[in-house]
Amino acid sequence: MKYLSVEEAINVQGLRLVLTAGVPGPWGEAAKAILAFKHIEYTPVLQQGGGENDALQKWTGQTSAPVAVYQDLPPVCHWFDLLMLAERLSPERPLIPEDFSARVDVLGVSALIAGADGFGWYRRLQILSPMLLLDEPPEVARRLGAKYGWSKQNYAVAIDRLQAISAELDGRLLRQEAVGSNFMVGDTVSAADFYWANFAGMVKPLEHEDNPMPDYMRAAYTSVDEATLECLTPRLEAHRDRIYKDYIALPLDFLQE
Repeated sequence: MKYLSVEEAINVQGLRLVLTAGVPGPWGEAAKAILAFKHIEYTPVLQQGGGENDALQKWTGQTSAPVAVYQDLPPVCHWFDLLMLAERLSPERPLIPEDFSARVDVLGVSALIAGADGFGWYRRLQILSPMLLLDEPPEVARRLGAKYGWSKQNYAVAIDRLQAISAELDGRLLRQEAVGSNFMVGDTVSAADFYWANFAGMVKPLEHEDNPMPDYMRAAYTSVDEATLECLTPRLEAHRDRIYKDYIALPLDFLQE
C-alpha cells in the first residue's frame, strides 16, 4: 500500500484515511474493510505506530489511527464516527439497519467489540502488559499505556471482561443459528460482523499468507494464555473466517511500498 505523508495529504481532495503503516491494526483494518464493502475510495495516509506524530496532531488534534478526513469536514477518529461517515458516503450499501431495534443491536454489539472498554480495548491492555510490568518500561510502552488507560487494576480485570464479551457474542451467534442466520444481527451482514472479523485477530491472527504482519506483532497478538485463547470459541472463529471469505479481500494490504 502506498501511503502519503500527512503533509502531502492535507491538500488532497476526497476521503483520506490515516492508518498505521506496515501493520494491521484492528481499528484500521475494520475501517478499510467497511469502506471497501461500500466501494468508497480513499487515500491512505501514514501514521507512525507509537511515534510522536506531530504533524498528525496539528492536522487532526490527536496522534492515533485510524482517522478519516473527508474534504473540508472535521477529522473523525472514533469508530462510531468513522462508521457513520461511511454510511453517509455510501447509503446504498448500508451496514447499519434502518429498523431501530436492529440498529441498536448492531451499534451495541459493535461497541462491545471496538468501543472503549470493549474486546479490543481490553485485549490491547493485555498486549501492552508484558512491557509495562517491567521495572523500567520502554518509553513507547509508557506513552501507549498512558494513552489507552493501562493500569494494574485494569489489566487485572481484562481477562474477565474479555470472557464476558466473548460469551455474549458466542451466545448471540448461537441464537442467530437457531433462526437460520450466519450474522451477528438480522439476516444480512452488518458493521458488527466486520468488527468481529478484524478484532478476533488480536487473539489469533490469520496465517501469514493472508496476513503478512511483522513477526513482533504476530508474537504480541498471538495469545499463549489459555483463558484468553478460549475467548475465540469455535463458533466465533468460524464466523470470523466466513466473513473474510465472503466480504473481506485477502491477503490484507497494509505493507508500506
